[in-house]
Amino acid sequence: MDKPPGIEVPDADWANTPRSVQVLVLSLLKSQQHLLQRVEELSQQVAALQTGTRRGGGSGSSSANDQSGSQDRAATSPRKKTPSGRAPGAQPGHEGHGRPLLAVDQVDEQVPVKPTACGHCGQPLAGDDPHPLRHQVIEIPPVRPQVTEYQLHTLRCAHCDGLTEAELPAGVPRSPFGASVAAWCTLLSGAYRLSKRNICALMRDAFGLEMSAGAISQLEQRMSKALAHRVDEARQYVQQQATAHLDETGWRERRQNAWLWTAVTARVSVFLIRPRRDADVARELLGDKTTAIVCSDRGKAYDFLPALQRQACWSHLIRNLEKFVERGGEAKPVGEALLKLTHQLFRWWHRVRDGTLEHSSFRSYVSDLRGRFQFQLWYGEQFADRKTAKTCANLRAIEPALWTFVRKDGDVAPTNNAAERALRHGVLWRKVSFGTHSPAGSRFVERMLTVRETLRQQQRDVLAYLTTACQASMLHRPAPSLLPHCAPPRA
Repeated sequence: MDKPPGIEVPDADWANTPRSVQVLVLSLLKSQQHLLQRVEELSQQVAALQTGTRRGGGSGSSSANDQSGSQDRAATSPRKKTPSGRAPGAQPGHEGHGRPLLAVDQVDEQVPVKPTACGHCGQPLAGDDPHPLRHQVIEIPPVRPQVTEYQLHTLRCAHCDGLTEAELPAGVPRSPFGASVAAWCTLLSGAYRLSKRNICALMRDAFGLEMSAGAISQLEQRMSKALAHRVDEARQYVQQQATAHLDETGWRERRQNAWLWTAVTARVSVFLIRPRRDADVARELLGDKTTAIVCSDRGKAYDFLPALQRQACWSHLIRNLEKFVERGGEAKPVGEALLKLTHQLFRWWHRVRDGTLEHSSFRSYVSDLRGRFQFQLWYGEQFADRKTAKTCANLRAIEPALWTFVRKDGDVAPTNNAAERALRHGVLWRKVSFGTHSPAGSRFVERMLTVRETLRQQQRDVLAYLTTACQASMLHRPAPSLLPHCAPPRA
């Protein structure tokens, strides 16, 4: 590494200095430059304030303060986009993307339309066009429920005079609603977040089926029981995976605070609702003897994991660094330096994902960047304000967990976005329903979220799965598996 100007060290001594010490010296020089620049800015502000005071007294000082504050706000607030003046939507010349036509064998009815007279001379026309212009119109026919009546006869025995009543055939529920109705109602509730009143209204308007809110609740519990075994199986599968993303968000159960947790893997995701936000729930999701790499935020619930077994989320970290800059003072240069290093890190990481940079080269580049990152954290802990120093100290405590994705050759993501996306549906459900009113309701939410997210990851049909699961339950059989190696091919 070349000796920068301004260092009064002989060239021979600098050449024999270890690289890590050279990096530390350069970082100190850079920090010194930031400090000198900040001192110069503050000196100019003080001079401006003194000039305003001499000119206009107290009012001048207030004006200067207002001006300085507005400049700071302008520097930190996002820039507003200038209107382009174009109309919203597709612009002239944009290539359209129309709906593709269905194959002929998928069309229910074909209606040939032929002109009867020439549009130029008016003479009659005859014949066929071997390649007519195809135009398809899609309609949804009126839907009415299919009702099957089972007439259970009671017959008297001619031999003993006893009465015997017929039993329902296997697979026929005691409830008036069959498997498809249960699947539709739970789909509308768990996958589309409709309230029970709205489900009743939709079933009446779309299918001509009158239902009550109580009937919807009964069908939810029936489906929850049918899914219980397969959801437990999915949790065991998640505990065996090499990498898992964990996150949690607020929930309400019986009008008390609770937490909705998720563990996301590549093909299966599971959910839990628990009254606590602690390590016990994380262990319940991961298993007591987990060896998985866990991607998460820096919450205390994950502190039981060794730092080398964690990947701390860089998205959360970037938000912290942006707050450093907004805070100003000694925190600002620290935040700016760390953000600059972070942006460089992710430029390299995006190249690794695109295949334009080998992971071995990426690891080599990061080794130097990591040293500068560590120094900035140390500097912030020593010289910044108390709040910034505390954050820097916390980051230094788990610093190895920031770089797990560098060690693992691309198998681990640097952010926890997968878990945050999986929780988003649950957050919207909570806002609509205000939570659950019983533990049984919470189990239904857990299981439906698990089924919906897992089938979405595997590109499987949720409605078909729920229908099959309910039919299997009526026959006292297990529901179809949620595990990826058991997934049927998608039609």
